[in-house]
Amino acid sequence: MNSQAPHVRSFQPTKALLCLLAATLFWFLSALNKPGYTLNVEYPVRFAYNDSLFIPTTPLPTTVRVNVSSDGWGLLRHAWMPFRVDPVTYTVRDPLQASVINTSSLTAALAEHIKKLHVNYVVADKLDIHFDRRMTKTVQLVADSLHINLAPRFVVTSVINLTPHSIQVDGPEKLVRGLPDTLRVKIPRKRIADNYDEEIPLNHLRHPLLHTSADRVAVSFEVGELLSPTPVKPK
Repeated sequence: MNSQAPHVRSFQPTKALLCLLAATLFWFLSALNKPGYTLNVEYPVRFAYNDSLFIPTTPLPTTVRVNVSSDGWGLLRHAWMPFRVDPVTYTVRDPLQASVINTSSLTAALAEHIKKLHVNYVVADKLDIHFDRRMTKTVQLVADSLHINLAPRFVVTSVINLTPHSIQVDGPEKLVRGLPDTLRVKIPRKRIADNYDEEIPLNHLRHPLLHTSADRVAVSFEVGELLSPTPVKPK
């Protein structure tokens, strides 16, 4: 009598791969539910100070690096969407004396602001801040009439008009105090032979910390040609 050969199942890689993926997913989801994970995240920060009296002389950071701990889901959400949260407010109480961010105060503010994560500490890098008193100064504008380049035999025949006659310059006190009271505006065109009416950029006061009420000045004046004198007949 012939005995029936046992049925041997062939290896099915697709099913094995699906089982492996299911097991991996189950392990991953289970791991995300466990607490005790830590992560450094970039958190947005807003600085509060009296900006009518003080002005930062170096750029203030827009984010701070914070070490936080939570379960995997909490950290995953903040790692993927770090800037979709309201910034924490850091109050600068004495801007002229402050040179660095007080990490203890910022950590306390973050702990109050971030409810779903435990804030461990603020990573201390690039925490320098510098302020100066805000100052505004009026600078008068005058035309540099001695250096107007006219064509031969031409002269200025009218008053040189400038609009505006003065500008307001706002910025850190140390910079603004060093500005002149009067700024001479040079006429850039060469060999002028007709009436002049142009806007001239005020490049003299271009500085990232200075703000001016106007960055251009309109200059206009009339020009005329000298006529040859009529020869005098001898008597």
